[in-house]
Amino acid sequence: MLKTIQIQNNQIGQTFLENANEATYNIRALTKGDERAQKAVYETFAPKMLAACCNFISDKTLAEEVMHNGFVKVFFNIKKYKNEGSFEGWIRKIMIRESLSFLRKKKFIIASQSDVILEKQKTYQKPVEEVSEIQRLIEQLPIEFKLVFNLYAIEGYSHKEISELLKIPETTSKTRLFRARKLLKEQLQTIKKAHGRF
Repeated sequence: MLKTIQIQNNQIGQTFLENANEATYNIRALTKGDERAQKAVYETFAPKMLAACCNFISDKTLAEEVMHNGFVKVFFNIKKYKNEGSFEGWIRKIMIRESLSFLRKKKFIIASQSDVILEKQKTYQKPVEEVSEIQRLIEQLPIEFKLVFNLYAIEGYSHKEISELLKIPETTSKTRLFRARKLLKEQLQTIKKAHGRF
């Protein structure tokens, strides 16, 4: 009886240890090309990484394609991960770079010096939640404003990091963020007035 209890306790302890070291185990297995580990990592992070790609690429099908390519790079470059910082954060950076690379190749990143304004908003038939309105307005921002806004406000990048990613001066990054916020504020106020929410 005592032996049975000890075995059960050991099993519980082993299970806890495995759970505690799951991330380490997966990374170690990934470096060996373990397909089960790759599948586990993919299934764990795919939903969040798809959302990250969709922040930059409107077309969900294209965003999924970019995400898949991103995971290929994650698995190929796994040995470069040094267990410093969040593993999820490391994957996310790869996804963002892959998204920006896709946009650059498709020539969606435009180095425009002129002021760009949002297209005229469609008339809403009924009020919608403010969060949904903001998400819609962000999606409709000019691409150069949208990229900077998402990198700064959503992903938490500094203007220095954004300038390096997008290959633009820091002052340009700051200007685009300012204009993006200004456009969002103006358009949100317009929608609120249209629905009598002032």
